[in-house]
Amino acid sequence: MKDGPIEAIILAGGKAERLGAVARGRPKPLVTIAGRPLVSYQIASLARAGVQRVLLSCAAGLGDMFARELNGVPVEVVPVEEDQPLGRGGGLRHAAAARRGTGEVYAINGDELVSIDFAGLLARHREAAVAATIAVARPRSPFGVVELTAGDLVAGFDEGAEAPWWVSCGVYVLSEDALRQLPERGDHETVTFPQLASERALAAFRYDGVWLTVNTPKDLRRAEEYITAHPGWPA
Repeated sequence: MKDGPIEAIILAGGKAERLGAVARGRPKPLVTIAGRPLVSYQIASLARAGVQRVLLSCAAGLGDMFARELNGVPVEVVPVEEDQPLGRGGGLRHAAAARRGTGEVYAINGDELVSIDFAGLLARHREAAVAATIAVARPRSPFGVVELTAGDLVAGFDEGAEAPWWVSCGVYVLSEDALRQLPERGDHETVTFPQLASERALAAFRYDGVWLTVNTPKDLRRAEEYITAHPGWPA
């Protein structure tokens, strides 16, 4: 297999509104988890996968903050500011224009903590010969699942069972064909990906590892607890 992408895009425009005061006025990707900005864990994973340059799609006026807070990470970090909100798909398209090279690029939402096998994701993408590949997972149910018999008697309970469906983890490989179809404004998961799916040009990479999305104070506590209990994560 030829070398993987040396550039990646991180969507870093989250405002952390649902995190409230615990965000301390920082955008969501810079919220501190176990003493480090959330996005620094993503950058470390990408660096281990061979990525050398990360484009951060961020809001206008925040580029200097990202550059300052991420000084010293093991890759070149390039904040790409949006003059006005473009949506996630528009943010990807805008940031992609700042690439130095062409071809495949990794992309990831800035509020996810995952330990994706990027080499496996890329291999799946190339094997499928598609425009884009998305990592998908089965989330844990936030409710206790009630198991029923055919006669509607309760047979048992399962706390934290896996849901029977697959959802996007917010981690992708995008080829040039996918980048060209990104909207100038809007969400790629409601515009570009459905179009690619209709063309059979969108593949899935099944993932069953750690997946922590940081949206609320409860999510932040869960991420803090996990990383504190697993020093050096993701390995």
